[in-house]
Amino acid sequence: MSKECPYKVLREPDAVREVLHRPDDFSPANALLTVTPIGGQALRILQRAGFALPPVLASNPTQSHAGIRKVVEGFLMPSKVTAMEPRIRELAGRAAAKAARLANSGRTVDLVQTVAAYPPAIAMLQLLGLPVRDVPLLKTWSPESLELFWGWPDLDRQIELAHSAAEFYEWLRDLVLESVRSAEPNVFKSLAAHGLDTAEICSLGYFLLIAGQETTTQLISTILFRLLEGSRGMTWDEAVSGAKARDIVRHVLATESSVPTWRRVSCRDTELKGEPISAGEEILLELTGNHGFPWTADDSADTGDCTEREGHTSYGLAFGSGIHRCLGAKLAELVAVVVVQEAAMALRNIRLHNSNPDWFKLLSFQAPMTVEVKVRPARP
Repeated sequence: MSKECPYKVLREPDAVREVLHRPDDFSPANALLTVTPIGGQALRILQRAGFALPPVLASNPTQSHAGIRKVVEGFLMPSKVTAMEPRIRELAGRAAAKAARLANSGRTVDLVQTVAAYPPAIAMLQLLGLPVRDVPLLKTWSPESLELFWGWPDLDRQIELAHSAAEFYEWLRDLVLESVRSAEPNVFKSLAAHGLDTAEICSLGYFLLIAGQETTTQLISTILFRLLEGSRGMTWDEAVSGAKARDIVRHVLATESSVPTWRRVSCRDTELKGEPISAGEEILLELTGNHGFPWTADDSADTGDCTEREGHTSYGLAFGSGIHRCLGAKLAELVAVVVVQEAAMALRNIRLHNSNPDWFKLLSFQAPMTVEVKVRPARP
C-alpha cells in the first residue's frame, strides 16, 4: 500500500446504513472537505475569485438542511423526472446517432465524450430551470473540481485546478444572480425565496451542478465499458431491451458505482455495532465496490453481484441513505438506462478498441476516462 489510510473504513452495508441514519452522532460536516490540504498559492487564487462554500446541503448538519433540501427536491420530483423521459431519449438518441456515424466512417469513437457526456448535463439543467449553455465548459470544470476536492493533486496541479474552480465559481455566481432575477421558475430563484443569500446559493449550486450530471456521465461510462468488455454477464446487444438496460444499470450501481464512498465524522464518543468510535474520528463509508485508492492493495476489488449489496432498493447504498440520500437518484438511473439503451440500438457490430483505459480514480469517484470503440471488420 502506497499510503496510510487516514479514515476508519466501513464496508459492511448494515454498519454503513446505520451511520447514515444517525446524523446526530455522525455528521456530514467533512463530506465536502478537500482530501488533500490546499497550498497557499492555490488558496489565493480561490480567494481572489471570492470562492466560498458555506455548508448548505450535502455538508449541512443543522436543522436548516431539511427546508433547503425540500426546495431542491421540488425540481427533481419523480413525476417531473418521468415526464422528462422523451427529452432524455431525444438527447440520447441524437448523441448515439452521431457516434454511430463516426464509427461507421471507420473512426475510433470515444463513447464517454460522444454518448455519455452531454445528455445528463442538459437534462439536469432543464429540470432545474436553468439555461442550457456553456455545457462543454461545465464538462471541463466538473472533473477538475472533483479532483481538487477528492483527489491527491500536488502543489503544481492544485494551482491548475484552482484556476479552473475559480473560473467555474465566477461563472456560477453570474448564473445565480441572473437566475434570481429571472421571471421563470428555477432552483436558484426558489432558494433565494427560501432565504438563502448569494454565497449560500453558490455553495449549493457548485456541487449540485457537478453531482447532478458528472457522476451520471461517469456511471454511464462504466456501464458502457463493462457491457463491451463482457464481464457482467450481459451482452451489448441485449442492452437494446429497456428491461435489460435497467438491469445492467442497477448491477453497476450496486457493484461499482461512480460514487463508491462517502465521508462522515463522529460528533461525539459513541459506539457502532459494539465498537467504540471517538469524537472527531473521520469515517469512510463504502457505498459500493471501489478500486484504485492509494491505500488499496487490490486494484480490481469488486463486491460481487447485486444481491450481495442489496438493501431496501435494488442497488443498495449507491445513492446513500437517510436524510442526505442523493436527490438525483431517479434522474441518474433514468438517464443512464435511456443512454445505454439508445447507444446499444444505434451502435451495432462494434467492439472495444482499448480494453485497458485509464481510470478516473479519486477518493469518492471512479470511472473509465475513455470507452473507445470501432466497428468490427466485415467477415470475408
